[in-house]
Amino acid sequence: MKLYSNILDTIGNTPLVKLNKVTASLPCPVYAKVESFNPGNSIKDRMAVKMVEEAEKTGQLKPGGVIIEGTSGNTGMGLALTGIIKGYRCIFTTTDKQSKEKVDILRALGAEVIVCPTNVEPDDPKSYYSVAKRLAKEIPNSVYINQYDNLANRQAHYEQTGPEIWEQTDGKITHLVVGAGTGGTVSGTGKFLKEKNPDIKVWAIDTYGSLLKKYFDTGEMDMNEVYPYITEGIGEDFVPANFDMNAIDLFEKVTDREGAIMTRRIAKEEGIFVGYSAGSAVKGLLQLKYKLSKDDFVVVIFHDHGSRYVGKVYNDQWMLERGFLHVKNVKDIITARSGLPLVMLKPGDKVTDAVAKMKKHDIEHIPVIQDGKQIGSISEGALFGKIIDSPEIKDATVKEVMQAPFPVVDEDTPIERLSAYINKDNGAVLTQNESGHFNIITKYDILQALATV
Repeated sequence: MKLYSNILDTIGNTPLVKLNKVTASLPCPVYAKVESFNPGNSIKDRMAVKMVEEAEKTGQLKPGGVIIEGTSGNTGMGLALTGIIKGYRCIFTTTDKQSKEKVDILRALGAEVIVCPTNVEPDDPKSYYSVAKRLAKEIPNSVYINQYDNLANRQAHYEQTGPEIWEQTDGKITHLVVGAGTGGTVSGTGKFLKEKNPDIKVWAIDTYGSLLKKYFDTGEMDMNEVYPYITEGIGEDFVPANFDMNAIDLFEKVTDREGAIMTRRIAKEEGIFVGYSAGSAVKGLLQLKYKLSKDDFVVVIFHDHGSRYVGKVYNDQWMLERGFLHVKNVKDIITARSGLPLVMLKPGDKVTDAVAKMKKHDIEHIPVIQDGKQIGSISEGALFGKIIDSPEIKDATVKEVMQAPFPVVDEDTPIERLSAYINKDNGAVLTQNESGHFNIITKYDILQALATV
């Protein structure tokens, strides 16, 4: 039997899973180190336990103490689990750009969470870094873990993540691709692997709005590189002490939009429900494919789980509002249907005719057309209610039971604007082309169009 004394004992030994579709254009195999298999669903579990253990060894953290940390969510999750098992109270500061799901999860685990503004300098009193440091000074028997400068972060990956990858690949790994934030994962894992084989390339993935790549390339701390970005888990507006630039071969930047789109692709095409930074890591890898050959063996870190991003990256409306989805319009939907003819009714048709057409074509909404004009509509839900109340109307004409006409929109109407017309009371809209031909758009057409973006 394989038994564990507590949940912390299940951290590590996460699987390597081959990517087959999103990296099909690359000449070599690519495997994902799927860190969502950790109990806190992210790679941060590893270093969270290590940092707490080091604080205990040095006497900074005493029984009944308080763990304080600034976190984007995942480190807080690992610390919260550690605090539960070891008996520590947790207080976390985070930024208002982080997903609501992350904050809710931390609070569900008993942590106190303080949300701070994103768009302030790191040394601003309101920043989540500064608030965490202040609380550690004010609260007795507390310790500011400081994942950014606490070298136990880097050491955890040197001791765990690096050896696991080396063993799982039988030493065949040639490239490691890691989203870079605190620097712990890329530096610790990279250092171990390079000690095993100096030829292994370590690629760090950064985001636009972060200064890390510029600093790596030039050694210059250029604050002109810094501006607000949406990507979570990677990028910084300072250089954490956990970075060992000697363990890294290059930095590659990925846009918020490209990272988000790839995140969704990984879920849909590989069946791996990942977080935002995984999409950025894969997109960065694809941008560097000209550096790869058929003899290479790539490992990319999938840092966390997609459940923390369901209100953001996996939310169509959120993506559309930020311009991350290609805006489709009504004409795009019609074109994709390959000219399927419109199913319609005439006012003199019988209700039984309407039911037969709905059944035959597997549809719920039919417009009523007379002399080239829409005069009404029939919808399955409303018709069902009327027949239940008055079974005799099945012999009535469509004109006697029809509802108001469906709204008519232009063919160039963007899909996202259709929400103003299609709702629980109205299930479809019509559009009319230059030739006078009608086409119908239902909520299912919209969902299908968005699902292919």
